Amino acid sequence: MIWWLKARRLLPVLLPGTAACILIVALAHDRAIDLPGMLTAGANQVFLMQLIPLLVTSTLAHCLTQRLDEAEVVATRNLRRLDLLAVLTCVSAVAVAGVAIGAAAGSDEATTVGRNTAFLTGLMLLAEAVHPKAATVAPVGWVFAIMFLGHSDYHRPWPWAVTLHAPSNLPALIVCLIVFLGGLIAQSRIRRTI
Repeated sequence: MIWWLKARRLLPVLLPGTAACILIVALAHDRAIDLPGMLTAGANQVFLMQLIPLLVTSTLAHCLTQRLDEAEVVATRNLRRLDLLAVLTCVSAVAVAGVAIGAAAGSDEATTVGRNTAFLTGLMLLAEAVHPKAATVAPVGWVFAIMFLGHSDYHRPWPWAVTLHAPSNLPALIVCLIVFLGGLIAQSRIRRTI
């Protein structure tokens, strides 16, 4: 297990990435910027919390692609379970921290960071199952798509832009959980080597 921790680079990469994500959520949970909309005449207000999950997905994608192929072939421990445990622990830590920070600060945006991280992580894992090099690009592409195309008129998010919806939106939460569960299933069943 020690070599798995070192090979996946969990302590030097994933731990600081997750800690940085939680720190930014605590410090900047209510920050927003106005970006031009591609489909609307007005500006789209995008919260920083839409970008923060990319810290987690990019570090997870990097860590999951690090391997020692020779050691993994003869490993006695189930490495897929260990990888799933790392993913679940990371996403759970961000979700719990987001809910705690959101409750303490009264910020809906902070509470959505866990849901959005779960969705983007699931998207990353599904993309990795299709092609390993797409793992980092898929969540970034999603975030840019919702930033510029995710709002309809009157600053309301389109139904497909699930990460823009309020935390009380049950259909968005269900879609996010389905994508995350699909990503976990893909991660446990399909393992590609680079």
